[in-house]
Amino acid sequence: MNYLSTQTYLDLSTLQRLYQSGELKPTQLVETVYQRIAACATPNIWIYLLPQEQVLAQAEQLEKQRDRAAALPLYGIPYAVKDNIDVAGHPTTAACPEFSYVPQENATLVEHLNAAGALLIGKTNLDQFATGLVGMRSPYGATPNPFNPDFITGGSSCGSAAAVAAGLVSFALGTDTAGSGRVPAGFTNTVGLKPSRGLLSMTGVVPACRSLDCVSIFALTCPDALAVFNVCQKPDPTDPFSRTRPNGLATKKLERFRFGVPRPRQLEFFGNRDYQRLFHEGVAQLIDLGGEKVEIDFTPFEATAQLLYGGPWVAERYAAIKEFISAKPEALFPVTRAIIEGARKFSAVDAFESYYKLRAYQKQVEPIWQTIDFLVAPTSGTIYTLAEVEAEPFALNTNLGRYTNFVNLLDLCAWAVPNGFQPNGLPMGLTLIAPAFQEATLAGLAAAFQQGRVGQRWGAVRL
Repeated sequence: MNYLSTQTYLDLSTLQRLYQSGELKPTQLVETVYQRIAACATPNIWIYLLPQEQVLAQAEQLEKQRDRAAALPLYGIPYAVKDNIDVAGHPTTAACPEFSYVPQENATLVEHLNAAGALLIGKTNLDQFATGLVGMRSPYGATPNPFNPDFITGGSSCGSAAAVAAGLVSFALGTDTAGSGRVPAGFTNTVGLKPSRGLLSMTGVVPACRSLDCVSIFALTCPDALAVFNVCQKPDPTDPFSRTRPNGLATKKLERFRFGVPRPRQLEFFGNRDYQRLFHEGVAQLIDLGGEKVEIDFTPFEATAQLLYGGPWVAERYAAIKEFISAKPEALFPVTRAIIEGARKFSAVDAFESYYKLRAYQKQVEPIWQTIDFLVAPTSGTIYTLAEVEAEPFALNTNLGRYTNFVNLLDLCAWAVPNGFQPNGLPMGLTLIAPAFQEATLAGLAAAFQQGRVGQRWGAVRL
């Protein structure tokens, strides 16, 4: 029996209202979620689903704690994690079957979410070893876009974004090193919160570039993403890159604000005039919300972005799996193997020289933040079909990272939010970017922007 209408969203406020009124129980929600998964038309979202009986047993335990529901901020909320995040007793593959292992402990964030009452449904598909922005580099198959299966969902967190967009879970965890927590959000009409590095624990997450990695959050709305972030944001002594928000750092309410946009000649939409139009409409919406547009020189951001794959940071990807790739290079997806093995050409001298360049770019960017509250950019300059990416896997992937690759290198945080639709029905995203630890400052404005641009048209479909 389907206990929810096929028109019911799985946003937190809807589920919490239904739980509080007694119209819905967690066990009923679990049954509905698995029915929706079975009926979902988008293939290759999941690598591994937890057995329904196991999740039902957890939901039954929650129902016994209904009197404590107010103390469990994610009571009965279904979620998914990208399959490079550990779940005790269930395989982690990082989209490489021969790499698969069964961890004995949950990732720290899974522990936090489960303790808050959330119900883990399964583990989602990804670009292998979180290397890519296309969602096609997986031996488990490409994850097509829930709006149109001819187009990409984007990666590497393709399955997590698609699971939220398709109405299968309320939120999902991804990871974001180069843009993997933002590009798929832009392509699926979902919210992608990329927190400041270190605020969410990476313990129990297969690394890509350890010095840059962070876990990201996909949700239907900005308040939902912020609620999950607040549950997860805790220091972790087991994560050497963990850090906390500095004491005394104010959270501003952005009623009047200045936002930066790249100069017109520095904006690139790769021939997509619909994306160009939508971006300028989004900028106009920000002005209506009380903003003042300031054109900034995008050069240091663009130069920083080119360091991520064009410089020795790709060697971190090799370091993360060096024993495995040395022993079983043939186990890797061909494009992934080519990228990671390319790291061998970089030397320690290259690493230091690129680090010096990065420090120079960071110094060039610092004064910009004195003139604006945040930067606005397209989440991606365009979207591609699966066939286009198949024909040109490297160059098109690079194009998708133009507005994302610099964020972690420059120690910034970002909200990727829905920004309307092309005439063909595919969505376009816009991203608000600010210095580290400004997640909460941007949250209210991001929510107002989403409401103004798409209202309650969340995700891809109401099932």
